[in-house]
Amino acid sequence: MANLNREQWLMAAVDHITPIFESRGYAVPQVKVSVGFPSTGGKGRHLGQCWSSKAAEDNINQIFIAPHLKTPLDFLDTLVHELVHAVDNCESGHGEGFKKIALDVGLKGPMRSAGAGDFLKQDLIRITEKLGAFPHGRLNLPIRTAQKAPKRPGAKCAKCGYEVVMLKKHLDLGPPICPKDMEGMEEVGEWEI
Repeated sequence: MANLNREQWLMAAVDHITPIFESRGYAVPQVKVSVGFPSTGGKGRHLGQCWSSKAAEDNINQIFIAPHLKTPLDFLDTLVHELVHAVDNCESGHGEGFKKIALDVGLKGPMRSAGAGDFLKQDLIRITEKLGAFPHGRLNLPIRTAQKAPKRPGAKCAKCGYEVVMLKKHLDLGPPICPKDMEGMEEVGEWEI
């Protein structure tokens, strides 16, 4: 299938994948598929996203597959996952409704990241061979670095070095009592605030 752009290739893939769903009793609704970042942006871990037909003016499910995937098989694997959402019209999230369809069509693993099981993977390999090369140049995204949370303000006792985090809601209580000052004290009654 020469001279297809990415979206045409993916829509042809939907045509090849649809019989897998139909053989398990599921109708794939009309969808539009594009390569693009999910609503979480390029820094998220999401590989794909399906939008409900209710969210679209034309009442057609919209699927986006992240441009940093590597192989045609990666795109098809993600496409099947997102088509499960389209069949469910995004009603179940990754809950029971999604899980039933996903397992029936051959996905496995934790449902949030369910991917092709062995048999489905073989079907997808055959589909990639029929479709030919995927007309896509993979995007290399910047490597995410862990960001440290800002250090919370604290209070430190000058006598013993004991430190506590001072939360906003506790600032009106004042500094804590030094544990050394509490040694030898009799049982303390209720605190007054």
